Amino acid sequence: MNVKVEDLMTRSVITATPHQSIEHVRNMLGRNSISAVPVVDSAGHPVGIVSATDLVHDLKPGAPISQIMTEKVYTVPLYDDTSIAARIMRNHNIHRVVVTHEQKVVGVLSAFDLLKLVESHRYVAKNAPTPSKRKGSKRR
Repeated sequence: MNVKVEDLMTRSVITATPHQSIEHVRNMLGRNSISAVPVVDSAGHPVGIVSATDLVHDLKPGAPISQIMTEKVYTVPLYDDTSIAARIMRNHNIHRVVVTHEQKVVGVLSAFDLLKLVESHRYVAKNAPTPSKRKGSKRR
């Protein structure tokens, strides 16, 4: 069964804009019990991402988040298979991808969301190949 990103993503995504202050975004994360927010332009296109880890350093609270946001945002269309999103996260050592539709932010998919596949048994690990039991069988 191919599970699509839209089946697992968080739809009620909270976003920030580049001019918002570091303190504002820090409070937004705390109030909503989230660990990151996509940063969007006026048209809703992703231009960055800020995670709680970005905010642990001693920063000027009034400075705009554009100074600390990660500008390289990994995105995935909502109709892609979750395996694509998982591969992006693994290859780039990140914990979430921003979900887009027509280049606008519509959700976030995290590594925790992908764990729902295992938890609900929609993903089943394949057994490792077993060695041949034939005597003297060696591949050359």
